[in-house]
Amino acid sequence: MSRTQQDATAGPAEEPAEGPAGEPVGGRPIRVLIADDQPLVRRGLALILGPDPAFEVVGEAGDGAQAVDLAHRLQPDVVVMDIRMPVLDGVAATGRLACELPGCRVLALSTFDMDEYVVAALRAGAYGFLPKDISPEELVAAVRVVHTGEAAVAPRLLTRLISTYVRAPQRPRPPAARWGELTPRELEVWRLMASGLDNAAIARSMDISVSTVKNHITSVFGKLGVRDRAQAVIAAYETGLVEAGGRG
Repeated sequence: MSRTQQDATAGPAEEPAEGPAGEPVGGRPIRVLIADDQPLVRRGLALILGPDPAFEVVGEAGDGAQAVDLAHRLQPDVVVMDIRMPVLDGVAATGRLACELPGCRVLALSTFDMDEYVVAALRAGAYGFLPKDISPEELVAAVRVVHTGEAAVAPRLLTRLISTYVRAPQRPRPPAARWGELTPRELEVWRLMASGLDNAAIARSMDISVSTVKNHITSVFGKLGVRDRAQAVIAAYETGLVEAGGRG
């Protein structure tokens, strides 16, 4: 048997409802594919996630091309994707999955705490990015978060990466008309979101309900043409709504 473990009989399953912590309800665990060129790392990640009944590790891939191929065959909910891999790197593999299997959410991992990798992964379509020195508990929590469609980026990376790379002069900025369509309330929600506040904190800051915050965020995503929180934060820095090191 090759290093790449395959659950060849597994096929697409119906999208489950999710509980408040991102746990599926109705009995089906979150299907996870692990992609890393180091067998020891793959095994370690599988040993973290596998024993938890909320997860099912359906396969392992040793490079990005294998990850894309297995994702098509196994239909995982989440791919835990190393960034630096042979044949096809994690960023390129993430881009392909975002286009070809939009329901499959990528959580990118990297040993290298380098900001350009984070930005590249998020731009390619990853739902989250974590360094490999995170704790097992942080990994479990991040897989749950990206499964719900929310962004999971290590706090220590977010402001630094945007400050260093997204605001670089050579990067094109999105049309101002996009965010000019936002209402004052939506603009404030966007600013607070980009400053790192979660929905509950935004609701407290603006003295509105969490459900109203969620409605505003949905509208912000639609008007900006972004998919999730991470991309909305990047857009906030690109447009100058929020300045690096400040709250806008």
